[in-house]
Amino acid sequence: MKEIIHNRLVERRQKVDSWFVEKSAGLDFPIYCSVDIRDAGPKLASVDANIFPGGFNNICDVDQETTTVLIKNYLSDHYSKKDLNVLLLAEEHTSNKYYWENIKTLWKMLGDGGFNTRIAVPKEFSGSTEITTPKGVTLQIFSAKRDGDTIKVSDGFVPDLVISNNDFSDPYSVWFTGLNLPMNPSHELGWFRRKKSDHFDHYNELALEFSKIIDVDPWTFTVETQVSTVDFADPESLEKLAKKAQTFLDRLTKEYTSGKRKCCEPVLFIKNNHGTYGMGITTVRSGEEVLNLSSKERKKMGYAKGGVTVQEVILQEGIPTQVSADGDVAEPVIYLIGNQLAGGFLRAHKEKGPIENLNGPGAVFKRLCMSDLMVDIQGSRLENVYGWVARLNALAIGREGKAVGAHYRA
Repeated sequence: MKEIIHNRLVERRQKVDSWFVEKSAGLDFPIYCSVDIRDAGPKLASVDANIFPGGFNNICDVDQETTTVLIKNYLSDHYSKKDLNVLLLAEEHTSNKYYWENIKTLWKMLGDGGFNTRIAVPKEFSGSTEITTPKGVTLQIFSAKRDGDTIKVSDGFVPDLVISNNDFSDPYSVWFTGLNLPMNPSHELGWFRRKKSDHFDHYNELALEFSKIIDVDPWTFTVETQVSTVDFADPESLEKLAKKAQTFLDRLTKEYTSGKRKCCEPVLFIKNNHGTYGMGITTVRSGEEVLNLSSKERKKMGYAKGGVTVQEVILQEGIPTQVSADGDVAEPVIYLIGNQLAGGFLRAHKEKGPIENLNGPGAVFKRLCMSDLMVDIQGSRLENVYGWVARLNALAIGREGKAVGAHYRA
């Protein structure tokens, strides 16, 4: 299927590019995002899109160089002030030590782009603290706090712009109310209010249009997603979720075993609608499996990052993902700067199956470079196909931003 999609994208390149430009008009895009894609062969689609992405350290070296240029161009285009002082706002609490490799990579990209940059967390403390990344690089981390309508950094640094890599699962409402300082991505797109279901409403609508242009069954790119309220500590609430899951699975079974849409075993991913970092995710193959979740599994699903109680989930069509050339189960992850392809990798896992969540301990990252498209589009089949799925997500994120009034020009 990828070969067919790739060939049509090459043949209809001008038409597809024009459509993308048309759909981008009137939208403003945050500085970055990343997209998780699942590839089942006959069906491949996005299953998550992150507006505050980690993992920049995992994209290939050439893509990191390209990303540096794209960041410089993006900031120059969106902010009129030259020699911007940039505050890179990081997560305050994270048990993932490799997160700081991501921050180190972003900090280096900004520095290489000519921007004076500080790394800070939204927490008050005196002076600064040092964090050593797993690769032995020492980062100086400063305190950032509100000072009137702006932000004060503990070493006296005065930022012109905040680039946030903090996903705002904790809204920090008092901290941001009345802030008169540009922030990118917008605080309003933080996980305290953003919903996966909204994103996939936009994504599926765009995928339908895109499919018509290249004459492919829209089912190839879409991922059915339903919303449900839930209390994982309440048996009655779990029973309602189980019934909804079984109805969904019954319909997928009919769809997958008839006509031209023969695909795979019907499975559902149940995800926190405000979720992040691969937390709050489970897979089920029947409604009964929902009822039979262990107390440990219910507790894991019932709480999100920062101990926030999960009250709403999505039931999402489970798309298996294929294996890489060396036999590991793998899924593509694509990064964008604005709405431009920047980098990518294959997230692989030796101990996980094709339908499992691969974003966890034991994951490894393999080469998938978006910069190859600039050298040879015809010979970059995977990059071309996955890149266009990622572009659909960028458009969906642009629509999400428009709905909450996010603006990125100053």
